[in-house]
Amino acid sequence: MIEALFTPQGRILAILALTVALFLWGRLRHDIVALIALLASVVAGLVPPAQAFEGFGHPAVITVASVLILSHGLQTTGAVDRLTALVLPRKAGPVFTLFVLCVLAAFLSAFMNNVGALALLMPVALQIAPRLGLAPGRVLMPLSFSTMLGGMATLIGTPPNLIVSGFRDQLTGAPFAMFDFSPVGGTVALAGIAFIALGGWRLVPERQAAAIDQFQTAAYLTEARIPAGARAAGLRLHEIEAELADSSAVVVGLVRGDRTIAAPRPYREVREGDILLIEAESNALSKALVGLGLTLEGDVKSASREAGKPPAALTAGGVELIEVTVRPTSPLIGRTIGDIRLRDRFGLNLLALSREGRQQLVRLHALPIRAGDVLLLQGTPAEAAEFAGQFGLVPLARRAISIPSPAKALGISLIMAASVLIGALGILPPAVAFSGGVVAAVVLNIVPARRMYDAVDWPVIVLLGALMPVAGAMATSGAADWLARGLVDTLAGGRPVLALVLVLVVTMCLSDFMNNAATAAVMCPIAVGIAQRMGVSADPYLMAVAIAASCAFLTLIGHQNNTLILGPGGFRFGDYWRLGLPMELLVLAVSVPVLLVVWPL
Repeated sequence: MIEALFTPQGRILAILALTVALFLWGRLRHDIVALIALLASVVAGLVPPAQAFEGFGHPAVITVASVLILSHGLQTTGAVDRLTALVLPRKAGPVFTLFVLCVLAAFLSAFMNNVGALALLMPVALQIAPRLGLAPGRVLMPLSFSTMLGGMATLIGTPPNLIVSGFRDQLTGAPFAMFDFSPVGGTVALAGIAFIALGGWRLVPERQAAAIDQFQTAAYLTEARIPAGARAAGLRLHEIEAELADSSAVVVGLVRGDRTIAAPRPYREVREGDILLIEAESNALSKALVGLGLTLEGDVKSASREAGKPPAALTAGGVELIEVTVRPTSPLIGRTIGDIRLRDRFGLNLLALSREGRQQLVRLHALPIRAGDVLLLQGTPAEAAEFAGQFGLVPLARRAISIPSPAKALGISLIMAASVLIGALGILPPAVAFSGGVVAAVVLNIVPARRMYDAVDWPVIVLLGALMPVAGAMATSGAADWLARGLVDTLAGGRPVLALVLVLVVTMCLSDFMNNAATAAVMCPIAVGIAQRMGVSADPYLMAVAIAASCAFLTLIGHQNNTLILGPGGFRFGDYWRLGLPMELLVLAVSVPVLLVVWPL
């Protein structure tokens, strides 16, 4: 056993086992885990040092980066908003409305980044949910699943498809074409969407997510007056907050005479007679207020608040309450509002936070942010938009259709269509076609050059570039063939169809807990080894990997989109399998016969 670890197969399998364990552990980001796997493979002599970073030049990596930039253009020009307004029915029941919304989501995600497609449609879903009489989650989960289904249908729909195509290119010298995925992926997507719309949405637990009118901020808002002779008179707001640090208090409003100032800047000086609206737990606040010479005016519980509206002092002077949710790739994750100096840098206050449907209202200044959290911010829309853009947050309010320039919206749509057509017809390889589209979008100033690199999801790019050589080492070391023999001889009994089912099931299971691109990179060499062991075509096995890698329906950690709907849907970790398990069984039942017809063994 010990001697086996010193063979190339033993070394790469040990690295693979460690990599999967780190992915499942979840404490390190996927890109960091991928880099650890790459460096370990180099140190173990499995990847030549000169070839360690060749994966970053792989066509799949270039294509993913290019599609992300073009997707950014589709989002910012408002082209998708216009399409959504034209397609979605204004008056229809849940079945038809959900079907149209899910088809639209699948169509968009077939040609743009899945997370981007979901982020664009989430405000729409949250708006139509009350009209349909549904809990937000019963619209959001079908929407999330549909974006994953749509990604199966084209080469550029999701990174696993590009990885699978790259392995076929290495094997046969011919990658999969743009729409080679459509017969199987499209059939599975339509079957899944039909199931969801016809009643699958009823399996989603009814959870009520916290919305602006449901955050119980009033119980933690206290009015404090500055009487004559108070020590606080003449101090600046940040000095007062420093005195109140033990209460994690934030001054969210100031009343001076007849004037109400919402979200006041920290360097504003307070005067005698001012009334401060302070967010903190009243019991912890009282002692500190006495030290400053302030007098409590009582909790803010106006008639408007009791009617389900925020206190007027929070939204004066153009200031609004704005909800955003935290993306899984947001640089805000793990940091606190105090760390980023939200008030100083952006003029915003964090009033409340919803995490898995549970409200957090105190100690927010020092609370580390998690993916899927819903934040209730106080500030101007422009300040909130700047903050959301910089930290990868998704606004949950309904956005008006905004097309800064109709010509730009049309231009990016034509550029994307031309890139797809050129790649599909084989005029140029997809990596070149979409890179050319990026150049055209930047030259025409549809995507500003200064924003181009911000549109790229760099952790995904690093993940892909690092895992390509590792996956290659699995094949060259003979480890993939060894695993294939075990699956074929032990479990499949030499039966190709049963082996195909096993590939689907194993890939689905991994994808529920690992990044889908990492899952595809791990499973592709094994799938090719199975095909070669049985002497059959590798195409159906590679296509099975592509389909199953996009089926992360059971958990919130399998795909970014599941994490993104966590807060807005009020979901808990165990909610996803209720619709997810039937979905995976449906995918299995539909994909196997279609695979055998379209890609015969």
